[in-house]
Amino acid sequence: MSGWRIGYRTVKTSVGAALSIFMAQLFQLDFYVSAGIITVLCISVTKKESLRASWERLIACLIGLMFAGFIYELLGYHPLSVAILFLLFIPTAVTIGVKRGVVTSVVIMLHLYTLEEISVGILLNELFIISIGIGVALIMNVYMPSREKDLTWKQVRLEDCFRKIWKEYAAYLQHGDILWDGKEIAEAAAIIEKGKGMALKNIENHFLRNDDYFYHYFKMREKQFDVIKRILPFISTLDRTVVQGEKMGRFLHELSEGVSPGNTAGYFLARLDDLKKEIQEMELPQTREEFEVRSSLFYILHELEAYLLTKKRFKPDPKRTRTVSGKRLNRDRQKRNNT
Repeated sequence: MSGWRIGYRTVKTSVGAALSIFMAQLFQLDFYVSAGIITVLCISVTKKESLRASWERLIACLIGLMFAGFIYELLGYHPLSVAILFLLFIPTAVTIGVKRGVVTSVVIMLHLYTLEEISVGILLNELFIISIGIGVALIMNVYMPSREKDLTWKQVRLEDCFRKIWKEYAAYLQHGDILWDGKEIAEAAAIIEKGKGMALKNIENHFLRNDDYFYHYFKMREKQFDVIKRILPFISTLDRTVVQGEKMGRFLHELSEGVSPGNTAGYFLARLDDLKKEIQEMELPQTREEFEVRSSLFYILHELEAYLLTKKRFKPDPKRTRTVSGKRLNRDRQKRNNT
């Protein structure tokens, strides 16, 4: 029972279904319960998805009424007519892209079969049921809880993971073997995947603006995370006895301090270029081992450049950058107070 809970979507579905049935009863419509069924089917996880689902069901129902009226009047009201009706209607609905409206339409078409009659009054009854069901669903979906707070905290936590990973890489290069379980790598992967999904839903909940900052942010971090994973095997081939490794370690430690939603890539690209020139000016490798070390270093430099260029191309949102920085500052203050 620990996992049992009532979410906001469950509440909206329950209230919406009851409201639709109440309204249909109030207008004394036949098959008024169907209005509640339509509402349940049309309530979705995002505003845009709900609008698309409602539109598909409306079009499918209108087409279904036309098919049903023609087939029933032509072949009569018996099971064979229903079979032929479904054989023709379902492929048509799928072809024109309203397959999500098939179930709703089937309910409406079977109403006509039950009444064994088609008239203006009956058709209006069905249209009112459809309108009430869809209309209430759209009204219930006007409110969607904002995901920006959760997305901001995921952004903060992801940057904490990146910062920790770079510090551990730097510590290994500067001090040799360290006790690190690498949990931040797995955590960062999970945050990125979850963050992208939440960001897409956040976009779907805005009609008048395309608020895609968080989606592009997590996509940017996903590309950077690929770099982090790729250079791990090459980092592990170096140790503190390699002078170039020590220089690289200092750079990575500085890089860890620069992880933020703001764009500091220009500064680090300049620092990386200086480091690259410094390594290039060193004496040529004399042994196979030195050659392998130098190759690993240049590969790491190449990947770090890709990491920084990815961030440089990203356009941060100044407002959200301040928000994230403020949350991180408040959290750090709280940690200091607790200690």
